Amino acid sequence: MSKHKRKLTVAEKAEKKLRRKEYMTVFINGKQKRVKRPQTIDGLDMDEFIRRNADPIWLHQNEMWEYMIDEDES
Repeated sequence: MSKHKRKLTVAEKAEKKLRRKEYMTVFINGKQKRVKRPQTIDGLDMDEFIRRNADPIWLHQNEMWEYMIDEDES
């Protein structure tokens, strides 16, 4: 007895690709769960993007002092 898996239609393949792009699988308490992926900008997570690209004035105006670099540290 051979059981064959049916092939996915074009619409099902597109839906699967979109689902993989939007969600990721993680283990929680030994079980697989599907969770939304963290938001990214140009492939970087949002914190890393802000850390690399924001100027000190914008960081200060938005009260994001933890991302500001002191002149002594750099």
